[in-house]
Amino acid sequence: MDRRCFLSQVGRMAAASGVALAATAEAGEALPAPAAAMPAISLGKHRVTRLIVGSNPINGYSYLGSQMDRHMNEYFTVERTTEFLLSCERAGINTHQFSDSASGKGEAILRKVRERGSQMSFICLHAQREEIKETIDKTRPIAMVHHGGVTDRLFGQRKSQEVHDYVKAVHDQGLLAGVSAHNPDCIRRIADEGWEVDFFMACFHFLTRKEFQKPGEQSPPPETLEISYPFYRNDPAAMTRVIRQVRQPCLGFKILAAGRMCANEETVRSAFRFAFEQIKPSDGVIVGMYPRFFDEVNANAQYAREFG
Repeated sequence: MDRRCFLSQVGRMAAASGVALAATAEAGEALPAPAAAMPAISLGKHRVTRLIVGSNPINGYSYLGSQMDRHMNEYFTVERTTEFLLSCERAGINTHQFSDSASGKGEAILRKVRERGSQMSFICLHAQREEIKETIDKTRPIAMVHHGGVTDRLFGQRKSQEVHDYVKAVHDQGLLAGVSAHNPDCIRRIADEGWEVDFFMACFHFLTRKEFQKPGEQSPPPETLEISYPFYRNDPAAMTRVIRQVRQPCLGFKILAAGRMCANEETVRSAFRFAFEQIKPSDGVIVGMYPRFFDEVNANAQYAREFG
């Protein structure tokens, strides 16, 4: 079905559930659980849903240009983001991957969500080794993940030991430690070298190719004008091939190519199908959502139940 038809159905469901939730709240009873359980995987001792809500739209990173960045950042106020995450939890999603932006609103969002009684787990995307303990104390995540863009830059500069040191420092604090990367070779190398990494975040699109160019090497000019980053059609197949090879759980992200796979709802559905068919049963996906014009939360949750 198309977005309009889907939204009509979701709207009727939301209206009916809204009446029930209001009556429950007046009676002082606990909110009901989601109608259908979300598929879940294990990260260490934690059970997290195979669909995890991402943070790029919340932080105003659209990968579609500066105007869209501003659009998202203005929409996701602390209050609206709190409501958004609570709606994700009601839809059955129990984990949020966050990273604090220059605005510094991430800590405030997590505090307000917890004050509202949320039981969500939080995965922190991060890169400053000297700030690990402080960040843990402020945000209380279940895991810390070395930021993918920084991972790729350090590997390109032959400074991968700094990434390894970050993983060790996180483990010293008693948390799960992950590494994010856009280049599948980074993940393959970490696995081959036997790093004590608990899980990976694996981008479906190799956005950092320039970090791995040899000095003086020039890439041919693209055939089309770029918006922020080039997204190559065959990248997801290359990354998912590596995801299937490593033993650790992997969380695939940018499965919708930062909105480029969202022309219609069937395209979105196909992207979810591809992602879950190509990753391991022990893997999940991280998806950023912008529900300003369409109920992406319940639509994406349905696709995760259908294919995950």
